[in-house]
Amino acid sequence: MSTRMVEVRAKVMKQNDLLARILRERFEAAGVCVVGLVSSPGSGKTAFLEKLLAGLAPNFAVAALVGDLATENDAVRLQRATPNVRQITTGTICHLDAQMIERALDGWRLDQLDFLFIENVGNLVCPSSYDLGEELRFVLLSATEGEDKPLKYPTIFNSSDAAIITKMDMAEAAEFDLTAARLNIENVRPGMTIFEVSSKSGAGMSAVFAFLEAQLIGSRNRRAALVL
Repeated sequence: MSTRMVEVRAKVMKQNDLLARILRERFEAAGVCVVGLVSSPGSGKTAFLEKLLAGLAPNFAVAALVGDLATENDAVRLQRATPNVRQITTGTICHLDAQMIERALDGWRLDQLDFLFIENVGNLVCPSSYDLGEELRFVLLSATEGEDKPLKYPTIFNSSDAAIITKMDMAEAAEFDLTAARLNIENVRPGMTIFEVSSKSGAGMSAVFAFLEAQLIGSRNRRAALVL
């Protein structure tokens, strides 16, 4: 039985990786920067994404796919920043996969977007194994969760491109040790880009915006060079 389960899982992962590769090629051809967001529940992921969408929308075409086990509450909330939001309800599945993303994109003109954000289901285990074709992956941890999240969940940090420390406005009250948190991230993923933000006050968000804009310009320049 255990051998059979391993074989089935290997087949599922292979299919996901193949589709993710197709999605990545599709995103690159359209010139859209796709950013995945992963975190545990309650990290402030949706508040952070809302801030991102609202801040980028005046100058860029933005969209979001939002994964949750149930309800469309997050999608409704994010639509205050942009109408281009779709909910993916997974039921009992604790992560998004490439097939879910492909279905959710139906009817969207990707070549008319600059940024597409994919908010994964709140979980630091399952999403680490599923490539969604994104260009970047942000892993979030909040000042209220403690400094040892990177040590407890190293795989998700190793599979991400940047760490976002959220709820910095609550760090002092939570007795959050920022130095220890940064050191733990560095121990798991040396050289990882780290941002410290507060979605409530907006502190630190300008650095994230600059990082994303540079990523978009860089990827489009590389694509143009390949065409030439």
